[in-house]
Amino acid sequence: MQQIELPNPRGHVMVVDDDALFLESVSTNLSDAGYRTNAFPGGAEAISHLSGQPQADLLLLDWKMPGISGIEVMQRLRAEKIDIPIIFLTVLSDQIYEEAGLLGGAVDFVEKSRSFAILLRRIELILGGDKKRWQAREPLSGASTDSELTLRYDSRRALWRDANVDLTLTEFNIIAYMIENATRDVSYREIYDIVHGEGFMAGDGEIGFRANVRAFIKRIRQKFRDVDPQFSRIKNYPGFGYRWVDGRDQ
Repeated sequence: MQQIELPNPRGHVMVVDDDALFLESVSTNLSDAGYRTNAFPGGAEAISHLSGQPQADLLLLDWKMPGISGIEVMQRLRAEKIDIPIIFLTVLSDQIYEEAGLLGGAVDFVEKSRSFAILLRRIELILGGDKKRWQAREPLSGASTDSELTLRYDSRRALWRDANVDLTLTEFNIIAYMIENATRDVSYREIYDIVHGEGFMAGDGEIGFRANVRAFIKRIRQKFRDVDPQFSRIKNYPGFGYRWVDGRDQ
């Protein structure tokens, strides 16, 4: 494991890639740009490192690696409630792979053939200090507007008809926000800001952030349907966003 530390880093970035030359190049360039880095040659080492609860601001993750693939690394981290932002480094361009990554909670994709300047700009956008993310706080009433949904803010758990819905921290925040605003439609942009921070824009602009939000909502709906196949509280308003609909309004 390679570690490069600076006295006044701009941020802490983990890099995971089985290509030793690429790993060294990206880590060195990040160090030169003022970032603290940890470099890992495989997914297992990165999972072990993060499971020990050290802090990092961002994970650059190779998609295709022997042993544990990038998507599997992300799935294991999310299962352990480790919600670190992830940028996938990939040579794959098929949209099916990008959708799978977005469904798992990745914030962006950068092809390895792109220049380091492009990668650096994506990192700067994600780690911008003014890009605050909305965090769910228990309302003064202490109750959900939907009698069939229980939100436990202390543990960030959601129960649907008393059955646990296995949401990530980000997914919990999205549901809590929709519940707090259940009387109106919530825009794609609002949900995107919950995920990535205010004002952030991934590489594909407005089209990209709408696709990203749709992927998150698709995943959330599926998790609710895993415990209740008839679940239909989240309604889509094409071209604008989503709304949590009370059962009496359906």
